[in-house]
Amino acid sequence: MRVSLKDVAERAGVSIKTVSNVVNNYPHVTPAMRAKVQEAIDALGYRPNLTARHLRKGRTGIIALAVPELGNPYFAELAGAVIDAAAQHEFTVLLDHTRGDREQELLVSQGFRARVIDGLILSPLELEAEDLHGRADDVPLVLLGEREYDLPFDHIAIDNVAASREAVRHLLGRGRTRIAYLGARTDSANRPAHLRLDGWRAELTAAGLPTTDDMVVPVDGWDRDDGARAMARLLDSGIRPDAVFAYNDLIAIGAMRVLHERGLRVPWDVAVVGFDDIAESRFGAVSLTTIAPDKQAIARLAMGSLLRSLSGRQDPGGRELTAEYRLVERESTLGRR
Repeated sequence: MRVSLKDVAERAGVSIKTVSNVVNNYPHVTPAMRAKVQEAIDALGYRPNLTARHLRKGRTGIIALAVPELGNPYFAELAGAVIDAAAQHEFTVLLDHTRGDREQELLVSQGFRARVIDGLILSPLELEAEDLHGRADDVPLVLLGEREYDLPFDHIAIDNVAASREAVRHLLGRGRTRIAYLGARTDSANRPAHLRLDGWRAELTAAGLPTTDDMVVPVDGWDRDDGARAMARLLDSGIRPDAVFAYNDLIAIGAMRVLHERGLRVPWDVAVVGFDDIAESRFGAVSLTTIAPDKQAIARLAMGSLLRSLSGRQDPGGRELTAEYRLVERESTLGRR
């Protein structure tokens, strides 16, 4: 039989209202009373009815997180961080996998789950600003990722240009001067890689080095095989870089495999830096130097933004919220200076 507030109140010798105040963490309960009620809660194994609690507030207790690719370790790790952040506020997370498809992103953003969720955290690849202007759904929306939008929704990202400049600056500091960029996109719809490319160009230009197009290798996707193909195309073109900065860790890992197959040693012949700090980057035969976004901070900011909206305090113009990042130095750049 489920333990009720009344059962806890009877054991503790207090009113149901006092038990409710303790369960809801109201501050005006005395420490002695809180301890007395908590002892009864622990003894009886009472668990709050979160569904009823949310319904009393006119909520479902569920938020949605929509990401392009759950098979990508970065998004899987980010999803875990969002689930943890949501649990701190007694929310459950419903995961949506959009595959980076515009129609699917439109479907998610326009509220096809509006009746079952209290808010949506969306990391889009294909959506344009006009897709979200005049959005009919009134469920609070928070945007994640590198895409830039001028919209009345909070947007959370790291400073991709600054982070990319730091990655290139690190390579320059290791004595590398022929630094290739793997991960550009040539199609007009998929443009979230341009900020990292901008950072690569800006730092090389500041160092007085050229940023020629033959050192920029486009990709069709962001997985290991895309990085492998990009690295092979660059080497087959006759260009021999002494360093590679990759759009993400998966591309970098694919590139390192091809370098190994071609007899080029990482980091002595070619240093490599990735982006995302996925778990895999720490455990390869050569561990990967990478930019590590603070995924936990991104998750906390996203959850805080949704709670702000749910409490009626959303900024009508939307806010740009920036999470921190750091460069993690590992074996793939520890060669010569």
